[in-house]
Amino acid sequence: MTKDAPELPNMNRLLDIMAALRNPEGGCPWDLKQTMESLIPYTIEEAYEVAAAITEGNIENIRDELGDLIFQVVFYAQLAKEQGEFDFDGIAEAIADKLVRRHPHVFADGEVADAEDVKRQWELIKKQERADKATDRSVFADIPSNLPAILQALKIQKRCAAVGFDWDEPEQVLAKISEETQEVAEELSASERHQEKVEEEIGDLLFATVNLARHCKVNPETALRRANVKFMQRFREVERLAEEQQINLDNAGLARLESLWGTAKSNLKA
Repeated sequence: MTKDAPELPNMNRLLDIMAALRNPEGGCPWDLKQTMESLIPYTIEEAYEVAAAITEGNIENIRDELGDLIFQVVFYAQLAKEQGEFDFDGIAEAIADKLVRRHPHVFADGEVADAEDVKRQWELIKKQERADKATDRSVFADIPSNLPAILQALKIQKRCAAVGFDWDEPEQVLAKISEETQEVAEELSASERHQEKVEEEIGDLLFATVNLARHCKVNPETALRRANVKFMQRFREVERLAEEQQINLDNAGLARLESLWGTAKSNLKA
């Protein structure tokens, strides 16, 4: 243990609570029914709720949502322990070993110049780890197939960048987005529109947009989430203005809605 590291009695308490919930004698019927597979949707939901709490900036909510996410890890650890595979301490040991291994500039004699150098080193170490344990030598080995598409695109692009297949400047990606936008426009204006081709071209456009975010050091998931929040805030203001002016949104018409939208934007900037 690190010198002066605090004890974690509540962590042990949480592990004990989890064991009690899974106890066939007097445990919780719902918890007893769960498997690793059945927990997946809850884990994903909790991760998104952490992200939402951080975006909102409510410290108390962040603490609570992080607790819910930790509980998911504790649940998986209990299930694995019951199967004789590993326990929570084994999870902690594995991540501790990984962090030491991937930070030789902190825990060994490695050297880095800056944060970007750390990221390059990290990717090189991960690449070697994949090569050591996998039969699949592709740069895409072990990218989860069920990741949200934006995050999967980001991982794909990072893997390609790690081997040098990447644009040098954001402006080059911007030019690619213009090219992809034009290809979408061509499909939409075709004499006979093919939905599958439209979908393909829009997919290419979205992939290029994720690439632009990466080159601009913007997390595309975070950026889109904030854009969603901003849009909803503005439209709530549109709803408020419509109610104030006794306008029925259902039959207001686009021109009036756009006018309300402009007013809402101005109000929220003030």
